[in-house]
Amino acid sequence: MAENENVIYIGSKPTMNYVLAVITQFHSGAKQVVVKARGRAISKAVDVVEIVRNKFMNDVKPTKIEVMTEEIETEKGTRNISTMTITLEKSA
Repeated sequence: MAENENVIYIGSKPTMNYVLAVITQFHSGAKQVVVKARGRAISKAVDVVEIVRNKFMNDVKPTKIEVMTEEIETEKGTRNISTMTITLEKSA
């Protein structure tokens, strides 16, 4: 899989926009989709994954969850921001 292929970055759009993006990736033939989020968007990423799994695609399971911290340079100096990456795979 190429870098950034089938990756959904969670931001400030409504949750259902990201749910639709994940479902669209799977329906267009993707075997796995990666959901990435930073900071306050992490809870939305978890919501997206749970909505996809429980309401739309029961055959999708999270296979890998990574939690990390990134250092971000701001005007006030360096600060740490939590990040989460959830890899979803569709069972055959």
